[in-house]
Amino acid sequence: MDHASPRDRRLDRRIPLGCSAHIRPSEGNEVTAECIELSVSGMTLRASYVPAKGEVVEVVIASPSDKAEYPPLVTHLRVTRCHALDSGQYEIGGSTVRIVG
Repeated sequence: MDHASPRDRRLDRRIPLGCSAHIRPSEGNEVTAECIELSVSGMTLRASYVPAKGEVVEVVIASPSDKAEYPPLVTHLRVTRCHALDSGQYEIGGSTVRIVG
């Protein structure tokens, strides 16, 4: 029996990654990030960048496999949350608007 509150349950399965990524804001410089987890509908990133809620950024995620070369996943992500971490980094969550490539 699942005792998690409706708020704690996610509709899509999340896959932990820990892959290198880059955030490309519509204005400003590209920021190095780490993709913590990925799902069909969104992702969680860790970076020094502080986006605005609702901001749409381009995210480039490197392949998690070092056994073969795969092109990066490129998406447009709408930011839904951003929380400060003790390390001076921020945890950024968002929903996928579009998969570019």
